[in-house]
Amino acid sequence: MVTNHLFKRNIPKEGFEKDQKSILFLFFLSLLFFILVKLVPSIGSGPFKKQMMEASRIMAEAEVTLRKCQKEKGVDVDRETDPNQTGLVGLEFSSITTSIGSLEAKRTTTNPNFAGLVVFLLKEAKVKKGDTVAVGASSSFPALVVAVLSAAKAMELKPLVISSLGASQWGANNPDFHWLHIQECLLRAGIFENKLIALSLGGEKDVGEDMSSEGRSLLRKEIEKSGIFFLYEPDLRQNVEARMQLYQEKAGESGIKAFINIGGSWSNMGVDSEVLELKPGLARIKQFPPEERRGVLYEMASRRIPVIHLLYIKGLVERYGLAWNPVPLPLPGQGKIYEFVSEKPPAFLFLTVSYFLLVVLILIFKKRIDSKESK
Repeated sequence: MVTNHLFKRNIPKEGFEKDQKSILFLFFLSLLFFILVKLVPSIGSGPFKKQMMEASRIMAEAEVTLRKCQKEKGVDVDRETDPNQTGLVGLEFSSITTSIGSLEAKRTTTNPNFAGLVVFLLKEAKVKKGDTVAVGASSSFPALVVAVLSAAKAMELKPLVISSLGASQWGANNPDFHWLHIQECLLRAGIFENKLIALSLGGEKDVGEDMSSEGRSLLRKEIEKSGIFFLYEPDLRQNVEARMQLYQEKAGESGIKAFINIGGSWSNMGVDSEVLELKPGLARIKQFPPEERRGVLYEMASRRIPVIHLLYIKGLVERYGLAWNPVPLPLPGQGKIYEFVSEKPPAFLFLTVSYFLLVVLILIFKKRIDSKESK
């Protein structure tokens, strides 16, 4: 009885062989289309990728220009700390240094393809030609400021930049070549057209409490001489409100379409520990600290303005496929970031549609045959 029972259980059901053939046929069909799709080359000439390439080219040109300006001013470039001679790596210590910083991180951001990454992130944020973007920058990462300005120029955006003048180690902390000197050089050469809309001392409480008194005095004089609006407000909430009002006034009726945070300034980050959990790139912010602990970053996000967070450089390059501390610098267009935007030609769409149509037709045909045989 047991033997007969097992024998009956192992007898293939009627139509089993047909089902098996159908499954095998679909498997080989899928395999064939998978191979064909892989053989279809990507197109690298889409307008999106062109803008990324253009932004990277602009940033590379800016670095060449900065080298010339430093030479004209008699500023020595240390080949050990800035082996790529970008003009965007500062000193270990100076009178205008605010805090510690990573030399490798600062050198990594001088890669011109960071400008291409900023274009990528702005596209993710749905920013388009003619839009206004607000930028909260720390001079600790001058190369990232250049990258953002390069991306804005390539995309034909209006950037509203508020920056600190004090900087951490290896940033724009050379008293003989700080951010105002960098800006002047690039404006004079016609690389960029947009001046800062405001300046602050930066550092602790945005008033340079962690800077030398000599450094604070020097920067105050530099800001006064520049004629740029000086933000001096040690109360976080009032500081944030002043920045928001300034951005809104300058943006006008068009409004702000995205906010880009560069570095870890007190004003932009705020004082809540939650901000340390934010991943770099296009930030996904769901929880907000109390208003009195918020920086501009959270204030923008609370108003549903997309936030691009440019900090934690190691995580940023790992996430988007850029080189860490490269020597020599990659050429514009080099890096895995460009693979994210490679476009498939019309043949890709044709193959995809053909595959799904064939699968549907095969299933319909099989169902009709099965229904006829069952009658």
